[in-house]
Amino acid sequence: MTFPASPRSKETLNVNHPQLDRRNFLVAAAATATATAVLSRPGVAVSAQSETSVATPAAKGPLLKAVKYSMVGVKGTLAEKFAAVKGAGFVGIDMDARVPDKNEVVEAAKSTGLKVHGVVDYDHWSQPLSSPSAEVRAKGLAALEESLHDAKLYGGDTVLLVPAMVNKSISYEDAYKRSQIEIRKAIPLAKELGIKILFENVWNNFLLSPVECARYIDEFDSPLIGSYFDVGNIVNYGWPEHWIRTLGHRIGKIDIKEFSRTKANSQGKGAGFGVEIGDGDCDWPAVLTALKDVGFSGWATAEVGGGGEDRLKEISTRMDKIFSTWNA
Repeated sequence: MTFPASPRSKETLNVNHPQLDRRNFLVAAAATATATAVLSRPGVAVSAQSETSVATPAAKGPLLKAVKYSMVGVKGTLAEKFAAVKGAGFVGIDMDARVPDKNEVVEAAKSTGLKVHGVVDYDHWSQPLSSPSAEVRAKGLAALEESLHDAKLYGGDTVLLVPAMVNKSISYEDAYKRSQIEIRKAIPLAKELGIKILFENVWNNFLLSPVECARYIDEFDSPLIGSYFDVGNIVNYGWPEHWIRTLGHRIGKIDIKEFSRTKANSQGKGAGFGVEIGDGDCDWPAVLTALKDVGFSGWATAEVGGGGEDRLKEISTRMDKIFSTWNA
């Protein structure tokens, strides 16, 4: 995600319950923090969810390489852009922007054989579902519904969503409640269309631990809700392989980018993304092992600085290098 100037339990906390007051919410949050601390201790058994994930048979399918549409700096028609992506060694693309003619996307995919595997919600940053404004939330829900329809039209099967934002004017508790209320409104449409809504972990001050993220997902109690796990986004404040083992079967797709703690510490947090795939602090062997252990296979989409054909080929080659042990 480009940042602005990332078996269902019946016993999870329902934050939309009318009797959940601030005290109870804070108690629940403290419990989540405690669980996170316990899970991080050496020798402590993982949660029941993690045990289920680890017991899942290792993935036998491939990692399918894709790019975000906004990365494609090739001039020309959509068909020419898609052809360049295919020529660089990718098999799919994730549409992260509206286009003037949506049918052109369908035709470009058909003529080139490039799979449009999903859509990134168009307005989750500008019209967040956690906004205190009912009007803004309504616009955000409309954008989510549009994204679901487009994913269906394009032949994809997911919509990537940043579920909420927390900031000075939006409290954590309100973000949690509001976003779940709005997202639940979209589930019937997602079910009708057969499209999953996958939450991306980004620097939005929300869902800051894998335990809480898993809990938030499970509270929807729907197979249509899951995680679009961004490997690089986690490195600044955690270890991707830890998150993967906790999220387990909830992970539907992954984003591929890199992060350097050294650059972040010396030049500012955002500078951490200024390294090429394979040259930062992502422990890719550990990440791939964790993905195999939870049974993941499927779409792995680059989300880095793009460019023309040569740049796309370079990204493709770098992804091949870090994925080289997948079938070993």
